[in-house]
Amino acid sequence: MKKGFCILIVALALYGCDSSGRVEQTKALTNEIKASQIKRVTNTQLVYSANEWGKKISQIAEKSLKAEIEKNPESGKKFCNTLDEIPVIAALQKEYGVQVELLGEGDLKSSRLAPKEQELLDAYLFSAKSKTAAGDNLQQLGDSMLVYNAPVPVESIICKTCTQNAEVPFSVWRLLFNKKDIIRKLDAKQLKK
Repeated sequence: MKKGFCILIVALALYGCDSSGRVEQTKALTNEIKASQIKRVTNTQLVYSANEWGKKISQIAEKSLKAEIEKNPESGKKFCNTLDEIPVIAALQKEYGVQVELLGEGDLKSSRLAPKEQELLDAYLFSAKSKTAAGDNLQQLGDSMLVYNAPVPVESIICKTCTQNAEVPFSVWRLLFNKKDIIRKLDAKQLKK
């Protein structure tokens, strides 16, 4: 009887040591602990990080949207308004806590955009009309948000597909970052450098 009881205890102990679930939980817990560490982040570090992420995310999003349009030319226009249906862009939004949008001429008078953003969009349209190169831009919206804008080249298939009926083909990436999400994603070791 004692022998059977000891075997049962050992079997239960071994069953409780199943490492496959523990490893996944340990990684998730490690990531959560790292994200919730107290960090001292200067405004310069915050802006620099948002600018770097914005460049990277806009380039990846542009490649992904271009690939989807080239793969499905007849239904490519629908992806211009539903970017989160593209798996790569959906993954970027989840990973970085960023909202990715593609703006065009129709968004110039949009009430959901801040006045700063409307002015900037108007400047991008002017650049497209005058065929001058416009650069990326990072603006602070209120106390908690940063918006990164990057123009899409006029000759790109994205501009031609997403703004078919426009007088001037013109599109701009809009990446909306929450400062809290940026701080959570920053690595404390990298900030000390």
